[in-house]
Amino acid sequence: MWPSTPFAGNTVSACPTLTTERLILRPFEESDLDAYTAIVTSPEVRAALHLPDGFSRADAWTGMAKWLGQWELRGTGQWAVVDKSSGTLLGRAGLNLPERPDWPGIEVGWTMDPKQWGHGYANEAATRAVEYGFDVVGADGLLSVILPENTRSMAVAMRLGFTFVEERVMAHFSEMPHGIWRLGRDEWQPWPERPAVRKPSPSGR
Repeated sequence: MWPSTPFAGNTVSACPTLTTERLILRPFEESDLDAYTAIVTSPEVRAALHLPDGFSRADAWTGMAKWLGQWELRGTGQWAVVDKSSGTLLGRAGLNLPERPDWPGIEVGWTMDPKQWGHGYANEAATRAVEYGFDVVGADGLLSVILPENTRSMAVAMRLGFTFVEERVMAHFSEMPHGIWRLGRDEWQPWPERPAVRKPSPSGR
């Protein structure tokens, strides 16, 4: 069992902290709430994710808690993506395996601050997530579930080597079909040099 300590001192998480050349991928923290709320309530992100008009700061907090909870329960989840040099929260990226009866598998996903689009951060963070999915989680294949109108995300998926498989209407979003993109372990071309990743231990080290 994971140890339980009072909130102020509890730094143990099943979510590991990883790095790339420019980024830190770490667990969400309470201090991220203002910046994360600004990202997910921006008009561009709300449109891309089809978030309701009333999507609030409370909803953003619930989203952060959801990712931390998925790491604890399933060893998958999304990271807070932070600029290594400035400490600025750029968005989120990582793995997703929700409890939905028609969900196709472990998904690689990303959502970045629109002010940071065009700098390659989504590709860099998603690349690290793919590595983690294959090297640590041990997946044979990874998926991206992308609405056909989201051409930016499709471009990222293609750069990572994902290929389109099919369109499918998902139970959680019946308004239009999602495109299902897949990347197999044998199709993945990893970066030639990357730091080793280990599963986090209950001690947090």
